[in-house]
Amino acid sequence: MSDSSITHAQKTAHATTTVISAKPVILPAPARGEDLQVRVSAPATGSDLPVIVLSHGFGWSMNGYAPLADYWAAHGFAVLQPTHLDSRTLGIPAEDPRTPRIWRFRIEDLTRVLDGLDVLEAAVPGLGGRLDRSRIAVAGHSWGAQTASTLLGARVLDSDGVPGEDLSDPRIKAGVLLALTGLGDDLTPFAAENLPFMKPSFDTMTTPALIVAGDGDDSALSTRGPDWFTDPYTHSPGSKSLLTLFGAEHSLGGIPGYEVAETTDESPARVALIQQLTSAFLRSALHPEDTAWQKAAVALEEDPNPLGKLQSK
Repeated sequence: MSDSSITHAQKTAHATTTVISAKPVILPAPARGEDLQVRVSAPATGSDLPVIVLSHGFGWSMNGYAPLADYWAAHGFAVLQPTHLDSRTLGIPAEDPRTPRIWRFRIEDLTRVLDGLDVLEAAVPGLGGRLDRSRIAVAGHSWGAQTASTLLGARVLDSDGVPGEDLSDPRIKAGVLLALTGLGDDLTPFAAENLPFMKPSFDTMTTPALIVAGDGDDSALSTRGPDWFTDPYTHSPGSKSLLTLFGAEHSLGGIPGYEVAETTDESPARVALIQQLTSAFLRSALHPEDTAWQKAAVALEEDPNPLGKLQSK
């Protein structure tokens, strides 16, 4: 299928598109202590499907983020959702020896998904041969966004402020980072002591990305206030866009799931905007000739009652 016909198919896909999904697809991971469980969702038809690897927030699993995963799959993407070790579904206790390294296991989970594309594709009836391995994006919310950002080039500073290992992955062509925490300069004492991975450097996060922040997201982990979540845009080089959502708190209107308890700012309209803009961004980032992102940006700018504002560099 040509690029132009893929783009047309993606543009005309809508919510009634039949989506196929399989879970759990198991990827062996002996050193992890638990094999990696992955959910795979994709449109029932179409070929050369671009891939999104979606990293969940703290405590969630491959079953979360249906408002995003369902929408993306219905609009022409194959969505791969691993269950990280912090998931409530696994019940790993805080005193588990793996706990201090869970942030690294999370990153390894995403890499393992990329390494296991053949297995994941073969596990879903009818999906074989339909993934486009040249068009892969990574996405994440909250801790998942931190995890995803490292594959885009962000690095974690050590106690001396020296950037740690480069964990970027050249297979990743674009990213969507939702409610990604900012620099480690203004962490609360609890966060500074217990969450060492929350000291990022975005100086080398060069892969194109859309950062989504809520201007009502006042985190208990930082003394900065909601603008903390704009740091990944401000301090990263390269092609970046920032969507700031008016009144949005950490769940950004309800992206972790339909009617979930942790959503403090429920807004179906806000979730719909995120669905539309993230899909448009990824289509255009993975297919440079696609104008969906440009049109979506203009539509938001011309909206008389916008739910957010968009800036790009």
